[in-house]
Amino acid sequence: MAYTLDKLPLETLIGPVARATEVLVRLDERVARSPLRDGFVERQHFADAASALWLEGELVHLEDLVLHDAHMDIRTPTHELTRAHAVLRTRRRIFAQKPDWALSRDGFLALTGRGGATPASGPKSRDGEGAGASSFEADGRDDAEADRLAEEFAEIDAVLARSSKILSGADVPGRKEETSRRDRPEPQNGLIYDLDWNEEERLAEWQAVLADTREWPSVLRAAVLLEAWSDIEVLQHAAWLGPLLVAALLRQEGLAAHHLASLHLGAKNIPRERRRARNRGDRLLALLDAIHDAAVAGLKEHDRLVLAKSQMERRLKQRRASSKLPDLVELVLSRPLVSTGMIQERLKVTKQGALNLIGELGLREMTGRGRFRAWGIV
Repeated sequence: MAYTLDKLPLETLIGPVARATEVLVRLDERVARSPLRDGFVERQHFADAASALWLEGELVHLEDLVLHDAHMDIRTPTHELTRAHAVLRTRRRIFAQKPDWALSRDGFLALTGRGGATPASGPKSRDGEGAGASSFEADGRDDAEADRLAEEFAEIDAVLARSSKILSGADVPGRKEETSRRDRPEPQNGLIYDLDWNEEERLAEWQAVLADTREWPSVLRAAVLLEAWSDIEVLQHAAWLGPLLVAALLRQEGLAAHHLASLHLGAKNIPRERRRARNRGDRLLALLDAIHDAAVAGLKEHDRLVLAKSQMERRLKQRRASSKLPDLVELVLSRPLVSTGMIQERLKVTKQGALNLIGELGLREMTGRGRFRAWGIV
């Protein structure tokens, strides 16, 4: 049954919509004028990625995610950590593009793993390959040699396309399956995927809701789209993509023009009984509260970073111009946690030098371990 938009309890939704809109706009205005904008946005990426897995019942430690992103894992990455990193990369990819890219045709196909860098089917689809083939014929070369060259180009295109999909966090089938089923994104493994799950139809249904709510208030539209994504169950193994697309919509509408709303982080504070209530009105109220809580958490985090920055800058007085301490302050503000390896790589210092800088800045050790320690600000 198609998702319907009638019988919405608008009289109970207008108040929460107004409150969530007010806080979201206030946060965006503060971030727009803040010198900590880049660090705040990066920290929100990490927090939202970890919260996305928490909502699915998986625990991903923030320190492990930070170290994995820096290619400094202290152990073999788990499947949950890899998925959290896929959420992190997708958030960065959306924020790095124009505000209207994620919900455009090209962006939507790229994020869902259904388009973008589609491998070429033959030599004629690539610029210059037709001319190359004709030059072979002009030289009197054997046609078999041109065919082999075309196959090599096609294999290179397939590798590049596969790499782009993996980096975008999309589910990619095996190499043998991909060559025979290049136009179908769903793998044929019935033990992992439901073969009767028509993702194309579900995506079209969600896009229809997106089109039908075009004239609605942005925050109300965001809550409805979040509820529709959960109700339709669009993607089998990427349920976390829906809140990212809705966050991109809020950015496109201008309510969060200077940051990407952390909707997973906000939903984490809402009890599951409210998020999964039987009544759609109750679910929409819970999602509006999640948007509100995400903005409130962002305001608190920004204020905390501003206070920490002012405290750390006091330790920079009477320092030499060649001191590495200002660079460490910038690094600490841009990451939830830092390790000695990260400081060594970014600041080009020795391990002992990194520990000395940490002591001078007065950072707090966050892991409680004797080895593989990480520091942050309280």
